Amino acid sequence: MTEEEKAEKAEKAAQAAKTRARFMEGLARVERTLFTRPAPKSARAQMKFLRKREKGSTKSLAARLGVSRKTVQRYLSGASTKPNKRLQEALVQETESEWQPQVKAQARQHASTSGGLVISFRATLGFTANGSSDDDRVRDLSIAVSPSHAALILAAQEEGATDSALHDAVAEAIADAYFRQGGGGRASLKVNFTDVQRLDIAF
Repeated sequence: MTEEEKAEKAEKAAQAAKTRARFMEGLARVERTLFTRPAPKSARAQMKFLRKREKGSTKSLAARLGVSRKTVQRYLSGASTKPNKRLQEALVQETESEWQPQVKAQARQHASTSGGLVISFRATLGFTANGSSDDDRVRDLSIAVSPSHAALILAAQEEGATDSALHDAVAEAIADAYFRQGGGGRASLKVNFTDVQRLDIAF
């Protein structure tokens, strides 16, 4: 592999990772709006909630959060109350990922079977097909994604798909809704979806 090919591969990997991050952020935001009760806010309350999810094991919780067992115990006892930025983000993310799972499951089921998703984004988008092309350019769009594509995207996310796989699933869904209306050119269409600056999701 040449240096140029290595650089291109690294750039694609970085773009895929960026798309995953934007998607996960967007999904977390929309799922937060579904909560019928607010998730725990204080570090101590979050620790207590997550310890229950770990069946009472402070060791498992420490490993999950990437901290020492003593750190977990300090927050549980109230000796520590102000986590650093990394731990605070981990507590929020892990708490919200476990909060009201049935509410989130119902919304995902609806999106995957009948409702689909609406993906709004600002990103560089373009395509080539059958010798013609729509050049890559920054676009601000809001795209209604079909339930079948929503099912593939959400399944990929839940199953821990690689950055590249999730990026491709999102790009495919957007392309199918935007470029392939009418069903033409599916086999030969190549989609470029890069430089994702914003990505929001609605059920």
